[in-house]
Amino acid sequence: MPKLDISKAPLKTGSVYPEPYAGDMKGRSSLRLGDLAGLTQYGVNIVVLEPGAVSSLRHWHQNEDEFAMVLDGDLVLIENDGETIMSPGDCAAWKAGVANGHRFVNMSDRPARFLVVGSKAPSEVATYSDIDMMIHIDGGKARFTYKDGTPWDGPR
Repeated sequence: MPKLDISKAPLKTGSVYPEPYAGDMKGRSSLRLGDLAGLTQYGVNIVVLEPGAVSSLRHWHQNEDEFAMVLDGDLVLIENDGETIMSPGDCAAWKAGVANGHRFVNMSDRPARFLVVGSKAPSEVATYSDIDMMIHIDGGKARFTYKDGTPWDGPR
């Protein structure tokens, strides 16, 4: 595989979340390095969080492993057991099926970046720890439900 030109990586902003949660992702963007390379078995992204931005809603995956490494800036990792300050070189990982909701928050006054690598299971379910919502992904199509499995139509 030739050296990748990161400047040519697709840039994704926003999120797939429905409102009102989509608006919470302001200040978050990601460079899709795995897409640039044509990878299909796992995703590789560099996520940029502007000051005050969050990486996601706090969540955990049923079928996908995740790994993250802070590249620049300081972030706060929020998990079930509390908060951890993450600095450049610090890593965290989450095994599929372990209900440890997680996300990063940039509480600093400058942008921060982290590398995230995750498996791309053909079928995936992620649970959002702090709200009554789940995402089901099948064949690249996403649908949201409440945790009881009924179709999601807004916060309860």
